[in-house]
Amino acid sequence: MDDSSTLSDLTIRELTTRLASSDPVPGGGSAAALAGAVGASLVSMVVELSVGRADAAAHEATLSEAGVAATQRRDALLELADEDAVAYASVMQARRLPKETEADREARARALRTAMVEAVRVPLRIAEIAADVLELAQTVATIGNRNAVSDAGVAAQLAATSVRGALLNVRINLPHLPADEPLRNSAPGEIARLEDLATERERGALAAVGTRIEPS
Repeated sequence: MDDSSTLSDLTIRELTTRLASSDPVPGGGSAAALAGAVGASLVSMVVELSVGRADAAAHEATLSEAGVAATQRRDALLELADEDAVAYASVMQARRLPKETEADREARARALRTAMVEAVRVPLRIAEIAADVLELAQTVATIGNRNAVSDAGVAAQLAATSVRGALLNVRINLPHLPADEPLRNSAPGEIARLEDLATERERGALAAVGTRIEPS
């Protein structure tokens, strides 16, 4: 992959091969974003399989809005998958900077601080958007095509994984932020909020799926 391409340009085989390599970029943060993007795509699919059906006529507007929102979240998560890879690559580059002189050490510290802030900010944003996908999955699980309700359930589980996986990356990078960095103080509260939100929304989505799946 050249510098101008993105993770979404890769085939599935190329992507999984890169993830399986010894290169730490892309890593878990990008994988979490991609999981959320796949979940958003499944939400869109359920919408497409629902709109226009007589049994979904009363929910047409809500479903259409969910479809638009899912597409927006998918695109955002694909962009964030690349941003996460760039952020961690910047961390590694900053760590390799010289530190022989005081000026070197100061420049290295500045570069590392900037890179680490991004390495926390980006996965936190991934988690926020994936939580939106979870809400959309719950919506389509409740009012979408009953024949596609299992797809809504898979979307919810992928989005929940995206939230939790992204937050793991926030957690591992957070201690490396300087004590006076505002994000170091604000992030723990956001982590707790998003974890609770993911649990609540995943539970709601899967409950909706369970009540609408036809018994075998």
